[in-house]
Parts: sequence; structure tokens; C-alpha cells
Amino acid sequence: MFDLGIKPECFNPQVYFTFRGRYEENHVTEVHSHDFVTVIYVMSGSCTYTINGVSYRVRKGDLLVFNSGVSHGKNVGAGEEIMELHVGLGNINIEGLPRNHLVPADATPVFHLQEYEQQFINCCSDICSEQENNLPGCELMIKVHVMNMLVHFLKATKTDAHRNANTLSGIDSSDKAVIVNTLMKYMNVNYMRQISLESISKKIYLSPAYISKVFKEETGETPINYLIKIRLSKAREMLMAGGQSVKSVARAVGYDDAYYFSKLYKKYHGVAPSKERGEKK
Repeated sequence: MFDLGIKPECFNPQVYFTFRGRYEENHVTEVHSHDFVTVIYVMSGSCTYTINGVSYRVRKGDLLVFNSGVSHGKNVGAGEEIMELHVGLGNINIEGLPRNHLVPADATPVFHLQEYEQQFINCCSDICSEQENNLPGCELMIKVHVMNMLVHFLKATKTDAHRNANTLSGIDSSDKAVIVNTLMKYMNVNYMRQISLESISKKIYLSPAYISKVFKEETGETPINYLIKIRLSKAREMLMAGGQSVKSVARAVGYDDAYYFSKLYKKYHGVAPSKERGEKK
């Protein structure tokens, strides 16, 4: 047995909004963040999300979970469209996590549920039906379905974590080192590409959350922070070499959003990339 991290008497999420949105080709949602949890289920189609500076391709069946403060934006490419269910949530209190965090900060923001997937989909359908019918009591029913949806999500992710915890108990330190070295090598070679822990996890049969756990145990930092350091180190080399704009350097190291790249660069290096570049002219 395992604990979902919520107690019935304390489980009272505030539902800020639920809506179904359809976005056509060339739609862009600028990178932004909220002080509440956002859950987005992809009902059909595909697009690219930028989440905390990392690009993710998402498609039908994917579930995006953004904790409070997570930056995210969306780009629907030519010939694409996407239909999504959006749910905004406050007063989320999960044991062991900060307020308004549904998943650990270093967990992948993109999920594709295996366990309880159909139950989760049924909840999404019920939410949409209640909203469309708009009958008396629909707001209460929507909250019921949202709470049900959250429980199924937590059951699915906790089941995955529980299964991988049992797997990890048999992994010795040398095996962990191999996992971490493999990840490091992959990120050093592919830092300019879209890197997803979820896609890597399928190759080594461990969940993204537990890949992050092992990586942090061995290195003291999360895979995402390691990737950011690689990218910003490469960016600094390019800026000092000169000949490229900040925007082109940002794209060369994997950031489509030059503004986000500049903020991140200044945070890590203490100087704006434009000034760094200017000093080398």
C-alpha cells in the first residue's frame, strides 16, 4: 500500500476555471506563469510547449501539469491544431510538497498515464458535459469531477513511483552511476534539441521522477538544472566569440524564447547576454 499524500478532511481544491480550448495553426501563447496549479489534458492534435525554457512536443493523450510559478507557453505550428481541457486549481496541499504543487518540482511536466488512464479520461468528459449542459448545480458537479480526476492522477503517478521504488531497491551505486553518466552524455551532445525525461525513461525502463531522483542523489542537482548549465555555458562561449545575435545564440542552445533565455542567462552569469556580447566587440 502507499499514501497519496492527501487526507480527506484537507482535500478541498479551489477550482478557478475549467474550459475546453481549440487552437489552430500559427497560434502562439506567450510564455507566462501562474500562482496556482494548471492541468491541461490534450484531447486531440499536437503542438510544442515551452516549459521552464525546455521544449516539449505534446499530442493526444498527454497530460501537462504546471505547478505554481512554472513558466509555460504554446506554439501551434503550420498544419497543426490542438484541442485541450484546461483546469486551474488553488488550495492544493499534497504532503511533502509546497502549497499549490501537484508534482515534485523536478518531475517531468508532461505525463501520459498508463494506470487509471480511462478513469481520468472519463472525468475530463464529465467536466466538459457539465459545462456544456450548464444545468443547476453544474459548478458543484464540476468540482466533484475535478476532485475525482485529481485522485486518479495521484493514484496513477504514485503507482508508477511505487513500482519504480521497488525496482531501484535492486540497483547498486555502480548501476546508478551508469544511468547518470548516460544522461549526462546525452544532454552534452543534444543540449540544443528538445530533451524530455519521459522519452529517455522509456529507454531505461524507469519513470522520469525516479531518473530525477537518482540523478540528484549522484550529482546534487536535477537533470533540468544540469541541462540549463550546459546550455548557458555553450551560450557564453558563442557570445564571447562574437558574430551572433542574442536571439540566434538562444536558439542555438535550445531556447526559442530569447527573453526567457536572457533572464536565465543573467540569473546564472550575473550579466545580461547583450552586455556580455558587447564587451567582446
